[in-house]
Amino acid sequence: MTNGSTGWHVPEADLRAYARADLAPPLLWSADTHLTACAHCRAVLAEAAGPAALDAGWDRLDAELDAPRPGLLESLLLRCGVADHTARLLAATPALRRSWLGAVTAVLLLTAAVTVAHGATGTPTLFLALAPLLPLAGVALSYGPALDPTYEMAVVAPMHGFRLLMIRTVVVLAAGLGLNGLATLALPGYGLRALAWLLPALALTASALALTARLGPVRAPSLVGGGWIALLLTADAARAGDDPLAP
Repeated sequence: MTNGSTGWHVPEADLRAYARADLAPPLLWSADTHLTACAHCRAVLAEAAGPAALDAGWDRLDAELDAPRPGLLESLLLRCGVADHTARLLAATPALRRSWLGAVTAVLLLTAAVTVAHGATGTPTLFLALAPLLPLAGVALSYGPALDPTYEMAVVAPMHGFRLLMIRTVVVLAAGLGLNGLATLALPGYGLRALAWLLPALALTASALALTARLGPVRAPSLVGGGWIALLLTADAARAGDDPLAP
């Protein structure tokens, strides 16, 4: 630093090195701090860097300031080694938003409460019928122009669309199965029967994925879910007494 009429200033040689990105710490840190408060040094830096380099620097600064900050999920994915563009696309999945997860939690809690209210004479049929549909609905919300607000960004992402759907499905399925598992803890009186939702949930999700390439990411889960409901209604009409549903 040199002592001028207006106080301490960064030497011009250091400012030129700063403009070339060649200034090393700790001089770099001192220059950064000084430039924020010294108009004289900023003017000298502008002359040393040239107008093109100055405009490019401002563009980089604007892009950095305007870049969205990673959320909790995105930060967790980045720490797990997920590529930044993949983490951004996963964090934007509609079925991973707090509103959707909160709605799923509320539905599961209400269903578990109704099941428990039936007491020892009841069966967890309602819970077992509904639990597999929630991960399937999350898969339907995970990809597609009608439901995904980041669909245009996903289309130009450096990965195949079906691969993105598969990655999002795994994350959504993990979240859905986790919530289902926590809700199952509210049904301790039914033992292992309360876990019978797991196989239908995996089967419905796998069937929806198998049909997605032909029917689309929304129609396929919708048809699979409708088929599951039709199967349950048929089984309910055909069963005798209070026997549990065969599906």
